[in-house]
This record gives sequence, structure tokens and C-alpha cells, in this order.
Amino acid sequence: MDPGNWASDLAGGARFGYSLLSVILVSNLMAILLQSLALKLGIVTGRDLAQACRDHYSRPVSFVLWVLCEIAIAACDLAEVIGSAIALNLLFGIPLIWGVCLTALDVLLILLLQNKGFRYLEAFVISLVITIGLCFAVELVLARPEIGAVLGGLVPTTQIVTNPIMLYIAIAILGATVMPHNLYLHSAIVQTRKVGAEPAAKREAIKYATIDSTLALLFAFFINGAILVLAAAAFHNSGNQEVADIGDAYKLLTPLLGTSVASFLFALALLASGQNSTITGTLAGQIVMEGFLDIRLKPWLRRLITRLIAIIPAVIVTALYGEKGVGSLLILSQVILSLQLSFAVVPLVLFTSQKSKMGDFVNGRGVAALA
Repeated sequence: MDPGNWASDLAGGARFGYSLLSVILVSNLMAILLQSLALKLGIVTGRDLAQACRDHYSRPVSFVLWVLCEIAIAACDLAEVIGSAIALNLLFGIPLIWGVCLTALDVLLILLLQNKGFRYLEAFVISLVITIGLCFAVELVLARPEIGAVLGGLVPTTQIVTNPIMLYIAIAILGATVMPHNLYLHSAIVQTRKVGAEPAAKREAIKYATIDSTLALLFAFFINGAILVLAAAAFHNSGNQEVADIGDAYKLLTPLLGTSVASFLFALALLASGQNSTITGTLAGQIVMEGFLDIRLKPWLRRLITRLIAIIPAVIVTALYGEKGVGSLLILSQVILSLQLSFAVVPLVLFTSQKSKMGDFVNGRGVAALA
């Protein structure tokens, strides 16, 4: 649920109404399946996806896969930097460039939580997600969307692939929902749970981890769907179809929904989502570097390098083009994520479909074909 979701869902809802709700649904179903395979790989083999790639492929191939995954993490980090900076600007009036620079400090918060233990990190993420969920529950009540039109939007249309602008936003929504580096992350963090070596214990661990993951992703579907529905109800039907960036949406919510609470909750949820995705991006970066290259950097150094890679283009675009350029960059970052997806999905499906790696837990033909 990073700010990249916001940009793509807002643009989709404002411009095309409820039509792209079907893309969010299909992307979420993809995410549920792929995350279940990622956690199965981690629990059964005791190796995360990055380590499995290093075991299976030659060094040059592993290196290329690592570089591609780092591009995805940098793209995601770019969205977090910009989204958090926009939220700070909307809530406290901090100029965008200063907000971008301030986001480098969140490394201190993550280090503090990591030192306290993984459960503290999980609790912090859950509290942020609940904040986002509550904010959007209130927003939807205020927006009063048409239920029939919302349900109609869940059915895919051919226009999604025939209209180039619609397709571009759909690709961004896919990348924002099925993040490639989250597959690496998930296959690693399931191993923070103690699981017995016997097949029955692994089967039980897979069952509960899948339920856990599926519920989390269904909640993410509610949030992403809510952003698009809010944009469709508030902007598409009120002649504001050109609302493509978060700042415009913030300014228009108060007059359109009749209360300043709507704008405040919107900005608060955005700040929470920026911090939420920062944590997952940091952990994924650590796991990917250690898994592919067997290099262990100190977490603060790893975080600082990733964040600087994201901050530099964000500062340049903010200085040159202001808010409009930043909005376009947010959507582009999610398209880049989408383009990296195959390089994580193909190895994941390949490994979980190999009996030599998975034993009795190997994918059935139907699951492998669907994945």
C-alpha cells in the first residue's frame, strides 16, 4: 500500500471512473497466488527466493536478477520518498524538496524498531495499515459512491487494453499491487516463525501463513479499491477527470465532499502508507542483497544507499517540474515495478514446481499453469 498505489488508483478513478476496479481485483488475485508460492518456498526449503536463485543459476544470471530487483526496489523507494514528501507538504506546509530530503531520516525509525525485534516492526506496520483503513472507511462514507456502478467496475472490459492511457495506468496498478521485491521479502520473513522439520508441521505452517497473507492482501484490495472508488465518485462524476496528482485530490476533496476532515484524513493516510512501505522496502533490500550476493551490509548503510538512489531523481524532478512532474514520476515508478515482475515470478514458479526442491509440496499442474 505505497504512495505509488495512490497515484495510479487516483489517476484511474478520476479519468475512467470505476472501469479499472477490475484491474485492482485481478492484480490482487495474482498477488494472493504468488505470495502463497513465495511463503511455501521459504517454509519448505528454508531458503528465500534470492538464495534459491543464487543456488540455481550461474553467477552472471544471479547478478542480472539482483540488478533488476534493485531497480524495482529503487522505483518503489522513489514512490515512498515522493509520497511522504507530498503528505508532509499537505499536512505541515513543508516544501516538497525539503520533504524529500527529510524522508532520509526514516532510516533511524526503522533501525530502532529492528533492534527491538521483528514483532515490534510487525506491530508498527499493522498500526499504520489500520490507520489507512479507517481513514478510507470514513472517506467512502462521505463520498457515497453508486454501489451498482462499483460492482460493474469489477468486470473487465476490452477498453483496458485498447485505450493506451488506460493500459498505462492498468500496468501501473499491477506493479503497485504485485510488487516483485515483496515475493523475495515474503519468502524470507515466513522463516522468522519457528517451524518443525516434519512434513505435517510444514503443511500446517503453510496453511496458516497462506491465511495470514490472503487476509492481508484482501485488506489491501479494500484500500486500493477505496482510493479508486473515492476518485471516481468525487472527481470523475463532477467534471474533474483531469485530477491526476495527489495534491489536486487533497485540495478538491474538501469542497466536493463538504468537509475539511476528508482532506485531512486523506493526507494522514498518505503519510502512513509512505512509512508503511518504507519498512517493507528496507527489509526487501536487505534480503535481496544478502540472498543474491551473500554480502552483508549494516542495515543503516544499506538503507541510506537505497534512499539516496531514490532521493536524487526525486529532488531533480521536484526542482524542475514541481508537483505535476512528481505525480507523473509516481505512476512511472509503478510501471517500472510491473516491468520487473516477470524476473521474480518465473524463478518462483519454476522452483516451486520442481520436485527436487519441494518434495511432496511441489505445485500441482493446475497451480503451476495458473501462476
